[in-house]
Amino acid sequence: MATHNAVSLSSSHPDLDVLAVLGVIHRILVVLVLGISAVYLCAWLVPYVGDALPQGKMKANSALMILLCGLSALLSEPQRSRIAVQFSRLTAGLATLLAAILLFERLAGITLRVDTMLAADAPSQYPGRVSIEACGILLLMAFVLLNIRARKRSLSHVVDVATLCIVFLMLTYASRYAFGISHLFEQSPRNPMAPQSFLCIGILTWLIVNRRAEYGAFSILIGDQIGAKTTRLAAPCAILLPFVFAFTAALGTHFQVVSSTVAFSTATSSLAVCAFLLVLALGGKINALESAIRELSLRDELTRLYNRRGFYVLAEQAFRLAKRAEESFFVLFIDVDGLKKTNDELGHEVGSELLRSMASLIEHTFRETDVIGRIGGDEFVIAGRVEAHNADNPVRRLQEAAMLENSMPGRLFSLNFSLGYVLADESHSANLEQLVQKADEMMYEAKRAKKACPHDAVEVLA
Repeated sequence: MATHNAVSLSSSHPDLDVLAVLGVIHRILVVLVLGISAVYLCAWLVPYVGDALPQGKMKANSALMILLCGLSALLSEPQRSRIAVQFSRLTAGLATLLAAILLFERLAGITLRVDTMLAADAPSQYPGRVSIEACGILLLMAFVLLNIRARKRSLSHVVDVATLCIVFLMLTYASRYAFGISHLFEQSPRNPMAPQSFLCIGILTWLIVNRRAEYGAFSILIGDQIGAKTTRLAAPCAILLPFVFAFTAALGTHFQVVSSTVAFSTATSSLAVCAFLLVLALGGKINALESAIRELSLRDELTRLYNRRGFYVLAEQAFRLAKRAEESFFVLFIDVDGLKKTNDELGHEVGSELLRSMASLIEHTFRETDVIGRIGGDEFVIAGRVEAHNADNPVRRLQEAAMLENSMPGRLFSLNFSLGYVLADESHSANLEQLVQKADEMMYEAKRAKKACPHDAVEVLA
């Protein structure tokens, strides 16, 4: 058995405009993270700097790990040199090692002095000790940044799963902040991270997800396909809306504006309405995109008229409406004369222009309700409803328009054609295909009659 090797062309391509915008945003946010973490690291090392900052500040080791992760994110950007990428992995490796040691200390209930190496023991017993939650998420972040460009199937899957875990943990912390209004700006069991740490880690989470989109399973976020654009529209709303409403309800309860029952019932119903509106918006967008795709599949690329399939789909609908309304229905079949001669003497570009001019003439002559199609190389067909007493109007309008067009000076070609015209009365005894076939036969009769008269042949102007 013979085998055929086919080249698989992926339809998934990153949107370069999206990548360019994200690149600028990434650099701004990385600089912000580096600035915040550097300031708070200095606050622990230089006492008078720490005195100027508010209470509940970022822990020293948290600031160091965030600073290392930020440097890794900055140095691992696309088009960086090999040395920069190596330094990126080095900083991510150091952050991974530090986070692993700190997490082991917390889980084992021991101290190796790593948690206090950057901060003195006073005024609290362990001022530099990072919470278990913060250690866990920073360990995952450092691991992902260490392998941010992973493409090998197994390792890439592991990194993508770790990225999803980071997102899950950050959403969990966001929920704690949203429902823990009274502890918003302090560290407590309810909010295990300082607000500054939460902000920096949240930014790093967003950066990591977008960076992994260039290499792993999140590529739909930066693609140029319909699904990618729809996902970019829906994902932020789906993620942020629950927290916005939960935070608003918690604020109302905390400041005793409304009772907790009223606050959360209102938030729940509001979220349901917004989710429903989002579904409607996505449905409308998908319908619009589907219509655009359908329109492309029904159009002739050269003339932008309907192709054979498009003509029959829409003309059949128009024919049924005419039959239901008991109105007359016409079919006009047109064959452009002398296209081959034009192609041979003036070139195919001029021949294509001849077809476009003919299409434009037909389109401007007939009504918007008429269905116009190009169903062959030089064949056009028009169908639509018409009043019985004006049955000859479509043919007369087209002939008059062609005479006017051909009288214009400086033309390379004349618009000459043969046509066949069929009118179905109110009884509609014939179907659409029969009408088109009859009009085609009448057109060929007209063409044979024209060939018998040489002076009616197409005129190609110099």
